[in-house]
Amino acid sequence: MITLKSQREIELMRDAGRMAAQALELVGNTVRAGITTGELDTAARQFILRNGAEPSFLGYHGYPAAVCVSVNDEVVHGIPGDRVLKSGDIVSVDLGVKYKGYHADNARTFAVGQISEEAKMLIKVTEQCFFDGMEAFVEGRRLSSISAAVQLAAESAGFSVVRELVGHGIGRDLHEEPNVPNFVNGSRGPRLRSGMVLCIEPMINQGLKETVTMPDGWTVRTKDGSLSAHYEHTVALTKNGPLILTQA
Repeated sequence: MITLKSQREIELMRDAGRMAAQALELVGNTVRAGITTGELDTAARQFILRNGAEPSFLGYHGYPAAVCVSVNDEVVHGIPGDRVLKSGDIVSVDLGVKYKGYHADNARTFAVGQISEEAKMLIKVTEQCFFDGMEAFVEGRRLSSISAAVQLAAESAGFSVVRELVGHGIGRDLHEEPNVPNFVNGSRGPRLRSGMVLCIEPMINQGLKETVTMPDGWTVRTKDGSLSAHYEHTVALTKNGPLILTQA
């Protein structure tokens, strides 16, 4: 069942979103060659806890960290640890915050030092996929309008859209209905209504769309070893249109 949020709930989620955005900004400013993915997790975790909130991901279905840190061909759910970032890498960071009973979730892909022009384009297009999807988040349309907009933006640029992983509703639970595919799957989906809060999160591959899950049970990589990028905001649909809640 899709839960529509009241104005008060959206304001509470905006507080959570502000903190999630600040945590992600902190991590982005910490990304550099020579740092470990585990150090990024520590920085985010300490910031979230210091501000009286909880990391949404920590312990979620057994996930062992506060953030997901996915490098190069890792799409999502990379477990932070001893891996050292090097110049030329791209690193996708996904994190959520629970504050006053509500969650907010956001993700971004960062460059480590100098990266290739192809990698820059992948990151730029993935961001544009999000904004195209958000522009389709309009009351009265169908959910598939968002999916179609994301897919068109990605494929028009020569990239592919991950199929196994999708966006989602969010609120008191980290993952709520509805699922938000980044591709058209034959279903028009529910009508979009004011009060919906969605995580729109394109996951875009430089090469083929197929992915594999690693033996750790979490890390998802591109099957062909190509680069992947991720961009996400928590977005509420209001009477005045879509409103990004994960902004600092």
